[in-house]
Amino acid sequence: MIVVTGANGQLGQLVIQSLLRSVPASQIVAAVRQPAKAGALAALGVQVREADYNRPDTLDTAFAGADKVLLISSSEVGQRLPQHQNVIDAAVRAGVKLLAYTSLLKADTSPLGLAAEHLATERALKASGLPHVLLRNGWYTENYLASVPAALAHGALIGSAGEGRIASAARADYADAAAAVLTQADQAGKVYELAGDSAYTLAELAAELSQATGKTIPYVNLPEADFKGALLQAGLPAPIAELLANSDAGAAQGGLYDGSGQLGRLIGRPTAALATQLRASLA
Repeated sequence: MIVVTGANGQLGQLVIQSLLRSVPASQIVAAVRQPAKAGALAALGVQVREADYNRPDTLDTAFAGADKVLLISSSEVGQRLPQHQNVIDAAVRAGVKLLAYTSLLKADTSPLGLAAEHLATERALKASGLPHVLLRNGWYTENYLASVPAALAHGALIGSAGEGRIASAARADYADAAAAVLTQADQAGKVYELAGDSAYTLAELAAELSQATGKTIPYVNLPEADFKGALLQAGLPAPIAELLANSDAGAAQGGLYDGSGQLGRLIGRPTAALATQLRASLA
């Protein structure tokens, strides 16, 4: 039995779909905080169970009979470690044979502020004695594609990543990697640094956008504080604005780059190209 936590989320749903290519639906559990919102998952034939990271009793029920668990990191930045600890403890109680965790690219050396909670979770996993595998995911290309409408509206792409190269990949690529690890043998103890096959600067992303739209969209690099201010002015909540600005600043220091090609090898195909994803999003 394979349990996928956070299965109502964008990544979780894609992992379920990927697993279904090789695993019977009856052997997959979609663990979600709100089962009432998991109708689409239930329609796939998988089991839907309640699993709230803040309520250990639900985790015990969700993990009953589980051989493997995918812990998709919580979206509640600042609350992740205690929530993840609850999941780890429940997996230990359930006798889970393998827990896969979606961490952050090079979490142990990353300049991104996001890395701290991921690294703390990795250490908690090690301390637990639970057999585990680390999926250190790089950036989703979708994170930057979300800025495209604003760039088109204002005639410029803004950020604070400087000349930092970003080896992002599609969310579906990372989902396929998680499914591969959950269905392959001998994964305990492995650490995967996962990133796209190719990398780009935000100036190159702006150039791709210009070519795809026929408009001249320059990249305007801002100091981290100014970029955060622009995001706040655009209406983003303060924690999100701070996270995005800090992540861009981390990218400027190489925090979103990896050239090892582990993701493509793990999924057995090239990762989705930036230009392909960009044109699909524009369509």
